[in-house]
Amino acid sequence: MKAVTWQGKRDVRVETVPDPTIQEPTDAVIRVTSSGLCGSDLHLYEVLTAFMTPGDILGHEPIGIVEEVGAGVPDLMAGDRVVVPFQIACGGCWMCLNGLPTQCETTQVSAEGMGAALFGYTRLYGSVPGAQAEYLRVPQAQFGPIKIPEGPPDDRFVYLSDVLPTAWQAVAYADIPQGGSVAVLGLGPIGDMACRVAQVRGAGRVFGVDRVPERLRRAKDRGVETFDLSSFDSEKELVTAIRDQTDGRGPDAVIDAVGTEAHGSALAKLAQQATSSMPRKLVGPLMERFSIDRLAALHTAIELVRRGGTLSLVGVYGGMADPMPMLTLFDKQIQIRMGQANVRRWSDEILPYLTDEDPLGVDDFATHRLPLDEAPHAYEMFQKKQDGAVKILMKP
Repeated sequence: MKAVTWQGKRDVRVETVPDPTIQEPTDAVIRVTSSGLCGSDLHLYEVLTAFMTPGDILGHEPIGIVEEVGAGVPDLMAGDRVVVPFQIACGGCWMCLNGLPTQCETTQVSAEGMGAALFGYTRLYGSVPGAQAEYLRVPQAQFGPIKIPEGPPDDRFVYLSDVLPTAWQAVAYADIPQGGSVAVLGLGPIGDMACRVAQVRGAGRVFGVDRVPERLRRAKDRGVETFDLSSFDSEKELVTAIRDQTDGRGPDAVIDAVGTEAHGSALAKLAQQATSSMPRKLVGPLMERFSIDRLAALHTAIELVRRGGTLSLVGVYGGMADPMPMLTLFDKQIQIRMGQANVRRWSDEILPYLTDEDPLGVDDFATHRLPLDEAPHAYEMFQKKQDGAVKILMKP
């Protein structure tokens, strides 16, 4: 089959690799009909190269058709249409039963000290072959795959794999009061969708911050009060502008949908670039102990949120030696929630919104639909924010 493989920093290629097969009774194999390109994939493209191996198959946002199931998968059959969550979880351990499939005790990558295994996401999360491919082996298929109806196009449901539950959890963790306010930093796919989810869940005012004109325009067209970061001379000017809209206090909650590759973090960026260029055998242990993130977005969030408010961190962070303004966090009495999205915890809540009325705008959420063969171009375009790329779906 064809698959998108990681070969090095900013080097992804479409190669022919062996077809996946059933290896355990709880496996399934699906034929992928669409697979998303995620902002998290871009971290593998440049920053987290130390934890990758040439030939790793990328991707974790698939929708497709079941081709084959193992004997331990009673509720799926060949021909079923399914969305596959990005994390691999059993559904029966203590963590899964308590709504934390990202911490599944069956698939935890304990050798690396990490949570549940993920599709297509480094040795830290199990080196499981990913979903930007023609076919995908799905472990723990007795729990993970979400059956969906035939008929509507892939766009209606594909975002159940990651974008929708990640945005949904970000808003849930933000704990926005009914009619309250939230600022979303970063209007890429997750930030954009978090704005939409906040609106349908009852937020009174939603502020969106980015520096890319196309992203700001998309959010503004859906009623978000947008702020162009590039039009301010400093973070303090941005913070003041949003505070002026909230009686001087700041929003009730701030969602950081940017993460480790934030603009405005020059020294950390240089450090990330330096380590990503070093030999992987040397830099891996170094990053596990001393890695740092670009924290400009997080520091802005801390400054912006009102006293007693909540920060919801949904952008991926991977630093192990990040300096944090603990005095400010303590003094402002800020609550912080974060983590990978627990997809199956939220999927039943989200499904009623995936109707013909399309309140979340999923049907036209993708800006680009490309064949799998164009994956190298898709990665470059998405990283460089070219051609208005916000969300890219690839079709094998």
